[in-house]
Amino acid sequence: MLGSVEPSPVDADDQFISIIDNPPEDVQAGTPPWKVAIIDDDSAVHDGTRFALQNFRLNGRGLEFHSAASAAAGRDLLRDQPDVAVILLDVVMESDEAGLDLVDYVRRELSNEAVRIILRTGQPGHAPEQRIVVDYDINDYKAKTELTAEKLFTTMTAALRSYEQLQRQTRMRQGLEVIVGASATLHRARTLREIGETALRQIARLVDSGPSGLFLADTQVTGDLSVVAGEGRYRGIVSTAALEARHPSLARAVDAALVGRGTFCTDGVCVGHVPMSNRNVVMAFDLDHQLCEADETLIAVFLARLATALDNVTLYEALEEANAVLEQKVIERSAALTATNQRLEAQTAELRRVNAFKNELLGIVAHDLKNPLSVIQGRTEILTEILGEAGDRAHHQLRAIRNSADRLAAIIDERLAEVRRDAPEMTLRPRDFDVLALVERIAEANSAHASRKRQTLAISGDTALMVHADEDRIADAVDNLLSNAVKYSPVGSTVGVSVVREGPEAVVRVTDSGPGIAAADRARLFHPFQRLSASPTHGESSTGLGLYSAKRIVDLHGGRIGLERSVEGEGGGSTFFLSLPLAPVPR
Repeated sequence: MLGSVEPSPVDADDQFISIIDNPPEDVQAGTPPWKVAIIDDDSAVHDGTRFALQNFRLNGRGLEFHSAASAAAGRDLLRDQPDVAVILLDVVMESDEAGLDLVDYVRRELSNEAVRIILRTGQPGHAPEQRIVVDYDINDYKAKTELTAEKLFTTMTAALRSYEQLQRQTRMRQGLEVIVGASATLHRARTLREIGETALRQIARLVDSGPSGLFLADTQVTGDLSVVAGEGRYRGIVSTAALEARHPSLARAVDAALVGRGTFCTDGVCVGHVPMSNRNVVMAFDLDHQLCEADETLIAVFLARLATALDNVTLYEALEEANAVLEQKVIERSAALTATNQRLEAQTAELRRVNAFKNELLGIVAHDLKNPLSVIQGRTEILTEILGEAGDRAHHQLRAIRNSADRLAAIIDERLAEVRRDAPEMTLRPRDFDVLALVERIAEANSAHASRKRQTLAISGDTALMVHADEDRIADAVDNLLSNAVKYSPVGSTVGVSVVREGPEAVVRVTDSGPGIAAADRARLFHPFQRLSASPTHGESSTGLGLYSAKRIVDLHGGRIGLERSVEGEGGGSTFFLSLPLAPVPR
């Protein structure tokens, strides 16, 4: 389009004047003209420029002139017309550098990097070309005297082509930013409807048009095209039959896109086929303006990215279907397993009840027999010493009694170990008792065994150290520590047992003179069925359960048990400790 002003002179105080002529016949319908701003305080320059470029055409587009007679008016013009493509700018107007100041205003305050600025000066010496080109962001510098009609045509053509390339690059950058942002949103969609609604909103942003569009896809069951989502004026369309009835031209455009597998834009509507190999998907959306080449490229890129997101949705739907089938099978299998588990639990409960009764019976019998049997063993040993050499027959009978008692003691120990090992829970019957008194009783019970090895049991400690615990269980734990010390200490050695108060605890320490605990054995000390590398010194037997049983008992009482000291080698010895919380002092 061409613009003109009246032939009267332009006053410096006038505001900018925008004059738009009717577009020539050969200008493409709907294609806007290029906007050119003439900012000069000489009216002749305005008239001459319009006259020289009145027949200018580039890509079917004419020129639309906007005039300003001063830099101040030019500021208002350029602020109100941000889409001006070329500025023909005088340097000297209100001031010697008014035009140069306007250049800074455009580039810095308006942040307009696209507009092409051509300086035209009638005083080249006042504003040297080399300094101006270096110091100011302009695109060309011309003296008014050298701008003939032909050169003005050439300069305008070069400037508009540069502007058009910048606009295309800017449009591509902005569009790609929209596509990148849309891709993340599209890939979060999990259903076809969700992705259809998202795609329609994003394509409207991309082409800068109203939010009216339609998203269609074939069903994977029948292969027929169906409406998935609609926006704007197409929101009420829920079937292809309704589309054909209400928008027959759009329905034909959709068919053309399916057949041609491409994008077609006409009559304010664009229809694009999404490039997928396994299903047909079509998008239709309204346009508020004619698309440029950059827009068409961006739409193709968007549709390609949309295809990837649709593949993800298709895979997700298939995965959801497979998961639903799998979940149903899991539910059925779980129900069968639950019924089986219930039967097994009932049977297990019955077995536990029977086993608990058996363990309780064996424990009672073994426990009630062990203490009297210990007395028999001890008294047999004493009788043997008293009789001395008095008759072989008496000694023979005593040896028989002793051997039978030893065998019975071994059987009882084995049965007690089995009961303790198999019992899932241990019943405690706590009461207050004196720890030193219990230790002395355990030492008395082990004295016969120690006497046979000519060992000395040295008992020491504090009296009246009361704890609240199951006395019989604690006696078993202490007996395990003391009997082990006797077993592994050499003949003629001393086994020490001390009872002391340490803070809120009563601590029992058992010290032997054995070979010590090997480093490789220490990690296995309190585990079941762990027989250590050292052997008893008088041929005694060991089940490997004593320390394990003692630790279970002490742990149930909230106490501590462990190896305090051990020196490897003959006579190095070891010290085990057992600690229990002291009973509260009655008030």
